[in-house]
Amino acid sequence: MPIDTSRLHRVSTRAAEMPPFFVMEVLERAQALERAGRSIIHLEVGEPDFASPPAVVAAGQEALRAGHTHYTHSLGRLELRTALSAWLRRHYDVAVPPERIVVTMGSSAALLLVFAALLEPGDEVLLTDPCYACYPNFITTFGGVPVRTPVREADGFQFDLGEVARRLGPRTRALVLNSPANPTGTLTNPQRMAALADQLRGRAVIVSDEIYHGLVYGPRAHSILEYEPDAVVVSGFSKLFAMTGWRLGYAVLPEWLVRPVQKLQQNLFVSPADFPQLAAVAALERADADIEAMRRQYDERRQLVLRRLRELGLPVLAAPRGAFYVFVNVRQYTDDVYRFAFDLLEGAGVALTPGTDFGPGGEGYVRISYANSLANIDAGLTRLGQFLRG
Repeated sequence: MPIDTSRLHRVSTRAAEMPPFFVMEVLERAQALERAGRSIIHLEVGEPDFASPPAVVAAGQEALRAGHTHYTHSLGRLELRTALSAWLRRHYDVAVPPERIVVTMGSSAALLLVFAALLEPGDEVLLTDPCYACYPNFITTFGGVPVRTPVREADGFQFDLGEVARRLGPRTRALVLNSPANPTGTLTNPQRMAALADQLRGRAVIVSDEIYHGLVYGPRAHSILEYEPDAVVVSGFSKLFAMTGWRLGYAVLPEWLVRPVQKLQQNLFVSPADFPQLAAVAALERADADIEAMRRQYDERRQLVLRRLRELGLPVLAAPRGAFYVFVNVRQYTDDVYRFAFDLLEGAGVALTPGTDFGPGGEGYVRISYANSLANIDAGLTRLGQFLRG
């Protein structure tokens, strides 16, 4: 009797329906062009181009030499959670005991653990539109329903309280706040943040993605913990400390959520990696000068991008005040930014991210990452200008 192998090759509906990550599609095509000998300027990927600070590297090397290559506590090393507690006190004047902090394999793992703990099938999660491309996929993985909430460039791409009120319902479980935001680089002002906390209190959990905190140009970013002590905060070491490859993040949780997340971590990841946690302690305690040097360079790049875009007739109404992105309206040149991004890549050798990666509200926009050198940014924008002129 022949064996039916079709079931072996079947993938889940959830996996089959997950959309591609457009920024990676652009990157992979750009890399193929580079292998063929083309000159490509990368302004698409949201990854720091700096090396991890020397104190971080030294601490990681020492931890390896000392044999810190084993499982740790499922919440993470106590010395790191204690250092994170002190960091939160120093930067936001909030008191969070180490027992409410869980260290994870990057901030994406933290978000996955939080949504796994929070969501039942059919639960709704409010998101800005546009928003970070992976949020909806994280939510649907656990049967949740992303509810996109339009935001406007003229309003700094911030949640509109009226729009939030219209979407709040009996199945609303959470709202995801991202400030500084990907893809727009804008900040939610403290008044709006406090109002959101008041609006959601007792109705839904605020999950605040604060991964870009510290990379701010002007007044500091505020943490949701300043306005709602029982909110969830997700962050990590990838962006501010240029530690993407160390794969280390964390979540600050209300007391009632710690044990569920801990059990999920034990079952899904066991524990975060050992030696990177000791490197992260060094990042929190001994990398301030390195952080400031990187932040100043990002700011110089940001100002270059904004100036060159104005010269190209592409002014940005909501100038970014954090992260390393500029969200640029190119509607005068295209009604299909996905096609625009690939035409630009093929024709001019410049890799940008199409705004539709971030939701329907991103149509008409492209995201420029200025996590690249001043020279490359300047050359890339020169090529963009030549492409726009035909």
